[in-house]
Amino acid sequence: MTIQLTGYCTILSYAAVGERTLKLWNYFWKYLPTLFTAAIRYTIPLALLSFALGLLIGFIVALMRLSQIPILVKIAELYSWIIRGTPLIVQLFIIFYGLPSFGILLDGFTSGVIGLSIAQGAYNSETIRGAILSIPKGQWEAAKALGMSKMQMYLYIIIPQAATVAVPSLSNSFIGLTKDTSICGILTIKEIFHRGQQIVATIYEPMLIYLMCALVYLIINTFLTFLQKGIEKRFSKHIVVSNK
Repeated sequence: MTIQLTGYCTILSYAAVGERTLKLWNYFWKYLPTLFTAAIRYTIPLALLSFALGLLIGFIVALMRLSQIPILVKIAELYSWIIRGTPLIVQLFIIFYGLPSFGILLDGFTSGVIGLSIAQGAYNSETIRGAILSIPKGQWEAAKALGMSKMQMYLYIIIPQAATVAVPSLSNSFIGLTKDTSICGILTIKEIFHRGQQIVATIYEPMLIYLMCALVYLIINTFLTFLQKGIEKRFSKHIVVSNK
């Protein structure tokens, strides 16, 4: 009798496990498109816009740091010091929740783009500055010997070579930025992680849904990694090696 009861309980246990597995599998296929939709509509545009603006900010700040105008150098250094020395989440809270105190109301997406762009600009500025400084002195001297103006020198000689040097670091920054967009869920942006939280609140399956979020991020960043390798391989052919 005991053996029969044990066997019956085992069968029930296997049935329950099978039912739960099927339930989780159904959830997986039901909500995976939702997470990919969030990636296409919010995460990827947020990352692309923020990186583009951050690249522009970084370039301007790098030129300010390299200029011989003391006030511009100090402003650039102060900006880089503040942004790199404070957490991104605090910066986003200041923009989204703090600025309304001064009558400046911004929606979540706009706040996210501004916050990520400012943060990205500080880090990109160091990368770009380092890339410009890495150009051999002979390139600068050759440009001067050809009678180029400073604008022409940067436009036709320095920037193309600096871009080649900066590509690996900037690519890594973009991949990191894509992951950092998950923080913007606190601004009510319905990106991947925020949608995941909403789904968890509905079906109470945090392990499954958060693993699915991780999977979506992993797929996106794996694609970006392969793209990065292709770009680096293409640009590496044009790197000028310094003999100094």
